[in-house]
Amino acid sequence: MDLSLMNDLNAPHSMGTTIIGVTYNGGVVLGADSRTSTGVYVANRASDKITQLTDNVYVCRSGSAADSQIVSDYVRYFLHQHTIQLGQPATVKVAANLVRLLSYNNKNMLQTGMIIGGWDKYEGGKIYGVPLGGTLVEQPFAIGGSGSSYLYGFFDQAWKEGMTKDEAEQLVVKAVSLAIARDGASGGVVRTVIINSEGVTRNYYPGDNLPLWHEELEPQNSLLDILSSSSPEPMIS
Repeated sequence: MDLSLMNDLNAPHSMGTTIIGVTYNGGVVLGADSRTSTGVYVANRASDKITQLTDNVYVCRSGSAADSQIVSDYVRYFLHQHTIQLGQPATVKVAANLVRLLSYNNKNMLQTGMIIGGWDKYEGGKIYGVPLGGTLVEQPFAIGGSGSSYLYGFFDQAWKEGMTKDEAEQLVVKAVSLAIARDGASGGVVRTVIINSEGVTRNYYPGDNLPLWHEELEPQNSLLDILSSSSPEPMIS
C-alpha cells in the first residue's frame, strides 16, 4: 500500500465539516453534514455531528472528532450535576459558557470549534459560537467547519429576522447542501435538530434528495454535447 495513504489512514479522525445554527421566531435550528474524514480517506459517511447536552440544548461539533466528543462528554456530565442541584434544566447560556470554559482553558491542546443551540424559558431560542481558542459569541446565526467559508456571503443575503420554523430549516438544509457541493471535506447526508418550547425534533435528509448546484448538474446543449455527437449539426454563421 502507498505509504502516504497509510499515513492518512493512521491520522487522527478529523471533521472537515459544515455546521450551522440559526435562530427563528420561536426557537433554533441546528444543521450539519455527516462526513468524517481521516486525511483524504472518508472514515464515516453518516456520522452524527449534532450532540445532545441536555433535553433542551444541543451542540454542533467541528474540527477534531476526538476533541469535540470529549468536550461534549464533560459538559453533559457537568450540566447533569447542575440540573440536579438546581432542580430545573440548565439554560442555553450556562451550557455555552461551560463549553467556552473547557475550550479556553485547554486551547493549546484542543482543535475544535462548536456551535451551541437550544431553548429555555428565560431567553427563548439562543445560538452561541465557540470557535477555535475558546471565545464565546452570541449570534443570531452561526456557521462553522471547512464548508463555512463558502457560506458567509450566502447567509448575509439569505438570513432574515423573524423567520418561521420551516423557513429556518429550509435555509439550513439549502446552506449545508451548497457547502457539500463545494467543499470536498463535507458530504453525506444533512441532519437537522429543531428546538423550541414544544421540545426537540430531529430530521434527516439523504444525500440523493438534496438539491444539486452548478457543476453537479448535467450539462444541457453545451459545446461538449455538440462535439461528442456522431453527426454534429453544421455551424451556420
